[in-house]
Amino acid sequence: MTTQTTHGTETKGQLAIDKPPIVSQQEWEAARKHLLVKEKALMHARDAMAAERRRMPWMAVEKAYEFDGPNGKVGLLDLFEGRRQLIVYRAFFEPGVFGWPDHACRGCSLGADQVAHLSHLNARDTTLAYASRAPQADIARLKARMSWKMPWYTITDSFDVDFGVDQWHGHNAFIRGGDKVFRTYLINSRGDEAMGTTWSYLDMTALGRQETWEDSPVGYPRTPPYKWWNWHDNYAAETSPDPLWLDILTDPEAAAARRREAEAKGCTCE
Repeated sequence: MTTQTTHGTETKGQLAIDKPPIVSQQEWEAARKHLLVKEKALMHARDAMAAERRRMPWMAVEKAYEFDGPNGKVGLLDLFEGRRQLIVYRAFFEPGVFGWPDHACRGCSLGADQVAHLSHLNARDTTLAYASRAPQADIARLKARMSWKMPWYTITDSFDVDFGVDQWHGHNAFIRGGDKVFRTYLINSRGDEAMGTTWSYLDMTALGRQETWEDSPVGYPRTPPYKWWNWHDNYAAETSPDPLWLDILTDPEAAAARRREAEAKGCTCE
């Protein structure tokens, strides 16, 4: 085995790796700052894309779709669980899919493992649901085996065909106005790779993150960032975020000063 620690190749057995240069901390920080410019440009481009999604036209859903759920037959409107927005991911778990009946498709399963705690998404009036053609008994067994918590329904009609997810996985976003449902966006193919975080889900919805900094149409619901963030077990309707949490996030320097002052007086309480 041959190893070179300077710029060049590193050989381990038959594998040669072309290594980047080894530099000082100062040089590393300079290189990182140079790349950070592009990182921020990419982030701002994603924000701009999300803003365009919020201005997408809506498509009225006229057909009455029916699903099998854990408690029987339900319609598309029921999948909202009373919330204003819905994201439905079409996962491939059914006869004919690799892994059946023990597993869902490996790619869909990898995505399911990445799903963030649903309470944060629900706090923004948004529901995430999975849908497959597998029977409910098999879905319940799979969820228990894999420790997945998202609601998961059985497709019984042409929902997957009508919404472009019969041959490939994808996330469809919907919004409702009373009993009327509208399709607002679709992310599929490699776009699904980025899904899983609360932010990636909200950024594909018609209402977005619903925070004041966003470029959203007039009248869209918006609250200050941070103030709606909470522990996932503390989103009860009658409960607001802990005042200390808000204090630290909205004015960290002042919060730190007050903490130091309290400690100087011998107070160690939070």
